[in-house]
Amino acid sequence: MADYGHELRFGIFVPPEAARGRALLRLVRQADDSGLEVLAVQDHPYQPAFLDTWTLLSYLAGITRTLTLMPAVANLPLRPPAVLARSAASLDLLSGGRVELGLGAGAFWDAIEAMGGQRRTPGQALAAVREAIGVLRALWGEADRSRLPGDFYPLRGAKPGPLPAHPIGIWLGVYGPRALRLTGELADGWLGSYAYAPPPTLPARMAAIDEAARAAGRVPALIRRAYVIDPTMSPDQITEVALTQGISEFLLPVNPEAERATHHFAADTAPAVRAAVAGARSGRPRL
Repeated sequence: MADYGHELRFGIFVPPEAARGRALLRLVRQADDSGLEVLAVQDHPYQPAFLDTWTLLSYLAGITRTLTLMPAVANLPLRPPAVLARSAASLDLLSGGRVELGLGAGAFWDAIEAMGGQRRTPGQALAAVREAIGVLRALWGEADRSRLPGDFYPLRGAKPGPLPAHPIGIWLGVYGPRALRLTGELADGWLGSYAYAPPPTLPARMAAIDEAARAAGRVPALIRRAYVIDPTMSPDQITEVALTQGISEFLLPVNPEAERATHHFAADTAPAVRAAVAGARSGRPRL
């Protein structure tokens, strides 16, 4: 049992398809009006069929009121962390503190290299993520360091600023043992997906994060967990994951025209899971 007692949040996980951009805007407005809390947008800068994720998130910040906005996950090899830090802080200020940062090490290296990015081995990619976290925190004013050594992202006197409106959480979208340990050591959250981490694999992955957190002198419960679900998961299945794995944010993967599925998730699934989790936490039997 790993229920850390976090308030549950629900949202959608969308691809920024350029051809269906208007449908995507309608869907996001619906999600905002329906009471969903999180909008996570895929980030594949090398994909010519996609809108640029940061440009899209910046536009969406102006047409939404309450949604937390998150790239899921920002492609680090094509988005240098010093620039990413200032972009995220700027959007956080302009949106009233509604930005979180999902961060990824990179995966599609041929496409990344085609865009001018550097191909990296798994070890290099993970080392780059570690350095990037230090750069982000330094430029957000969380660490008094204008100079950081590094093989990938050294700082040579860069000053913090602008400072974000709230402490922006860094969520790592990772799955390997070393990357999960890095999550427990340094990150604010883990962002996983049913496609790469189905429920039977979650206990080992959550334990790896917790063990690394304890080894680093951190409290495992302070590391939030988010999960892109399988659309066929029932409220009972989502509730089970919430109560046994400590996951508190659930994202429904949808295409830009999935208004009916988004409505059902907001109006039916999310309230059912909230009620079941609240009942379990209060000791009441689940119905």
